[in-house]
Amino acid sequence: MTSDSSLVSKIAALQDYSQYEDLHWEGSFEDYLGLVRERPEITRNAFQRVYDMVISYGEEEYIDNKKRLIRYPFFKDPIDNGRDAIHGLDIPLMRLVHVLQAAAQGYGPEKRIILLHGPVGSSKSTIARLLKKGLEQYSRTPAGCLYTFKWVNLQGTGCVAADDEGGEFPCPMHEDPLLLIPEQWRATAVKELALGTDRHRVRANGDLDPACRFIFQRLMSRYNGDWGKVITNHVRVRRLLLSEKDRVGIGTFQPKDEKNQDATELTGDINYRKIAEFGSDSDPRAFNFDGELNIANRGIVEFVEILKLDVAFLYDLLGATQEHKIKPKKFAQTDIDEVIIGHTNEAEYNKLLNNEFMEALRDRTIKIDIPYITKMSEEIKIYEKDFSQERIRGKHVAPHTLEVAGMWGVLTRLEEPKKHQISLLQKMKLYDGKMLPGFTQDNVKELRKETTREGLDGVSPRYIQDKISNTLVRDGTEGYINPFMVLNELDKGLKHHSLFSDEDQRKKYAELIGVVKSEYEEIVKNEVQRAISADEGAIARLCANYIDNVRAYTLKEKVKNKYTGRDEAPDERLMRSIEEKIDISENRKDDFRREIMNYIGALAIEGKKFTYDTNDRLRRALEMKLFEDQKDSIKLSSFVSNVIDKDTQDKIDVIKSRLIKYYGYNEASANDVLSFVASIFARGDVKE
Repeated sequence: MTSDSSLVSKIAALQDYSQYEDLHWEGSFEDYLGLVRERPEITRNAFQRVYDMVISYGEEEYIDNKKRLIRYPFFKDPIDNGRDAIHGLDIPLMRLVHVLQAAAQGYGPEKRIILLHGPVGSSKSTIARLLKKGLEQYSRTPAGCLYTFKWVNLQGTGCVAADDEGGEFPCPMHEDPLLLIPEQWRATAVKELALGTDRHRVRANGDLDPACRFIFQRLMSRYNGDWGKVITNHVRVRRLLLSEKDRVGIGTFQPKDEKNQDATELTGDINYRKIAEFGSDSDPRAFNFDGELNIANRGIVEFVEILKLDVAFLYDLLGATQEHKIKPKKFAQTDIDEVIIGHTNEAEYNKLLNNEFMEALRDRTIKIDIPYITKMSEEIKIYEKDFSQERIRGKHVAPHTLEVAGMWGVLTRLEEPKKHQISLLQKMKLYDGKMLPGFTQDNVKELRKETTREGLDGVSPRYIQDKISNTLVRDGTEGYINPFMVLNELDKGLKHHSLFSDEDQRKKYAELIGVVKSEYEEIVKNEVQRAISADEGAIARLCANYIDNVRAYTLKEKVKNKYTGRDEAPDERLMRSIEEKIDISENRKDDFRREIMNYIGALAIEGKKFTYDTNDRLRRALEMKLFEDQKDSIKLSSFVSNVIDKDTQDKIDVIKSRLIKYYGYNEASANDVLSFVASIFARGDVKE
């Protein structure tokens, strides 16, 4: 028994009692007015609160293609350590935040539905989920706190059932306590009590819900119109914590079968059990104000696939957006304060555009396009989140596996360049911030402007995630997966996936897999090349030899042969074998050599020493030269055969260890990549 008690006490010790008391604060209406005077922001409306929540995580300004952009760290999901992080959609998210900002300032968007529109799997529902999750968390912080009220001491007032021992009635729609001030006095009361500041103006718009209005009127009658007694004797204010699971301030509506769904799911329904208690189905106490638009009051409501809703539901949305009112069955229009956000795909949106009867809904909608990612480095982050080495136990993901998957996904979404003589692969690299000879940031802007549907078509990240998963669990992968396994799985899936019904589209995507395979070949050839030429001592010696010869050449001097001790002419063959690696022509060799010597002289004046990696072009040339020399000396092509002498095997083991240590391979994947590159050299398919 003692043991159990001690275990329970250890868990109990984890609780923060002061935080619990703060989150469950209760007080009088007088106390609440004091809070409003100190912190008028607690009376913000839903749009103001959502916008402030997003901004509370900060803003990051940066320049992309000479354009000033703002990144919002909130969308990296700091709440759940990046589980729902959004990647590569800075511009659409910036537009969304600007809409929230304009709505928060009352410029018009607060009377609209925010409609996220885009292809399947483009993060629309993730954005909505993030906003709901963020608002829920924000309501638990000092900066995001908000308050509601409940009626108390109602026994004997006729406001609750005779057998109701508690005598309490919580406000069913979690309204701001300031709504208890009659509307005709409200503005004067706010002014005379000096509630609010220039930055945070206190405005309580709307009226009480039907149930609270009923109780308020009955109590006012009981006290002969003495509002002060009603408030003092029967109102308690409490902290409001928004929670999607508890259906408080955050709602989600998802279309179902039309036969099993009606509009009461949005605006509430009669509680038939209570009709017997209160005698009428038009008594607001016999009504459940638990529709999604009711319970989401003060917060946010998400409409999943909003345009799949029956027309009857869409009519309810018209008033909810423009007038911020809903019409519960048998009751007057009821005020609401909430952000309405929906998402839909292109097919459903086109149906809305073609439906002339839904013009009113189109007019009340702000559409924000959420396209697929067109930046490869951002696309890869999606797969790294799900298939990182930390999450995949017992399986090794070879380097570049997720990279080639992301590369193919982005290529399927890009439109062929129209005006510029570049390939789709080159266009993808430019979009990703890579530098290509002859292209500038202005060219990237032009490439983007000439597109019409870029990012709205192509392959969904979900498809790629599914195929990576298939590869991971497939038999015969021997504890690891590599790029070719994933690319083959992606290729096979094209023939059977329901989204790829168009034969031309399927053929184009299959051809792009070939493009990615070719690019991967170049990547691993360069990687093996760097691993072979990673002997810094050898590079440094080659560099010193080259510099000695260049110095002698430019000064028209001889070079002392360190083996024979004799003065000899500069080794033209050595110098050209290095310079040719970076396309220095015969006509330009003198200029390049003088450039190198001037560079060394400038460094010397600054007191700096020249090393092989000081000049990037020369470093690259030296690596390629050393690679060629080493490649021949270790006979890498012999790796494809079963007969390798010990000396060659030792050298291959050194290269393999470098691949494992510096490039992230394991033993098996390093063997595979060496075999693959060796087969390329064996067939002579080498590109400088």
